Amino acid sequence: MDRYYVTTAIPYVNGAPHVGHALELVQADTLARYHREAGDEVRAQTGTDDNALKNVLSARAAGLETAEYVDLVSRRFLDLAGPLGLSFDDSVRTAFDPRHRPGVEKLWNACLERGDLYRRSYTGLYCTGCEQFYSPDELPEGLCSEHRSAPEEIAEENWFFRLSRYQEPLRELISSGELLVEPDFRRREVLSFIESGLEDFSVSRSVERARGWGIPVPGDPGQVIYVWYDALANYITGPGYGTDPGGYDHWWTRADQRVHVIGKGILRFHAVYWPALLLSAGLTLPTTVLVHEYLTADGEKISKSAGSSVDPVAITGAHGTDALRWWLLRDVGRSGDTDYTEARLVTRHDEDLAKTIGNLVNRTVTMVAKYRSGVVSGADSRTGEPSLAKTRAAAAEQVDAAVRAFDLRAATGALVALADEGNRFVADHEPWVLARAERTGQAGPEALDTVLGELVATCRELARLLRPFLPGAAARLTAQLGGDGDRLPPAAPVFGRLG
Repeated sequence: MDRYYVTTAIPYVNGAPHVGHALELVQADTLARYHREAGDEVRAQTGTDDNALKNVLSARAAGLETAEYVDLVSRRFLDLAGPLGLSFDDSVRTAFDPRHRPGVEKLWNACLERGDLYRRSYTGLYCTGCEQFYSPDELPEGLCSEHRSAPEEIAEENWFFRLSRYQEPLRELISSGELLVEPDFRRREVLSFIESGLEDFSVSRSVERARGWGIPVPGDPGQVIYVWYDALANYITGPGYGTDPGGYDHWWTRADQRVHVIGKGILRFHAVYWPALLLSAGLTLPTTVLVHEYLTADGEKISKSAGSSVDPVAITGAHGTDALRWWLLRDVGRSGDTDYTEARLVTRHDEDLAKTIGNLVNRTVTMVAKYRSGVVSGADSRTGEPSLAKTRAAAAEQVDAAVRAFDLRAATGALVALADEGNRFVADHEPWVLARAERTGQAGPEALDTVLGELVATCRELARLLRPFLPGAAARLTAQLGGDGDRLPPAAPVFGRLG
């Protein structure tokens, strides 16, 4: 049994959540559920990034005090747990969680003691949307490529972190795979950034520019800790760094895997800045940074100001949790952005869940009810008898390999392939013909019992394998299939067509 700790990035709360946020939450939740099913000891953590200047500006635009606004919006993110069927064990709201500030201060002081923090004056181009300084050569046409806006020139005296000191250690960690960045083309991107030369970066902001919002720098009340330094620390403050040494040691230091699930736009922070801070403080590093691409709508990146068409709560209200989770896991690739449309979601649900998996289960349950009064006689694995046992075993191995390689699209594809094989098995062995031969005395019951038993076993294996991906549907399928008992109760189909 391994100890597995998986986190999402924590989003800014300067606007309502959209379906792009749902992608990361569902991916991390699926990994956590899979490892629980495998018998691992699992901790899954999410949260919200509350201490950003952009949150302050949004609060002012809404006519609310910052704390009130941040509290309201952060709860909207955490409330996605119901509509998305999430199973996170913990969440960190960085402005409100009593564990967070002590841990951030401890991390700051550890880097200070190492000699990696110092003050200096600085003039630079700052994008408030990214909460990041950029050099001119990083700004095509003078615009931030992420937000397509011109950064503001800022001049002030801040605290800086000696990132340049860690260039070679970081290059070695990532090139060797000790710190795994997935997919591999993202690893190469990080290495290219490191090899271009790392410069020290600002890790504080003046209280004036931060509008008084954020965690004060220890011993320097005129400065607040840079939001990214603050936010990244949630991965260790949640388990207890700075407040609960036993919890921190259990879930961070001694975990077998420490996996960060993030979007491509914040790769530099997680694969360069964050491990450098941990190296400076003498702390254990994450094992994996898993990077997903963006979702778009009509070819454009989705923003927090987008309407209800990309609101995950509205989507699940209209089409159900299963449909959205399945589309996010089945249609979204590992490279290149994926365009979300309602039509794509409906088509994927109906093709995979209703017509393939649902059809196999429904026709199996119907035939067992019709030919055996709902009683399952069991599969016959004797040599020469029709069997799907090898197909089921292969599917389970494929799903396991795909999940451990962080390829959830391949994992869900293996489930559909197993259902396809089950439907072909029905066509090849024609249970209705075997039933007719039995009724006319041309054959005994064994042949039909074997075929029906194999189909029930395959449907039950599908329901089991679906648990991490579609927990609600998997539970309903299991009930429809009578658990592991010998009788299938009357039940309505789990997957109805949406289109």
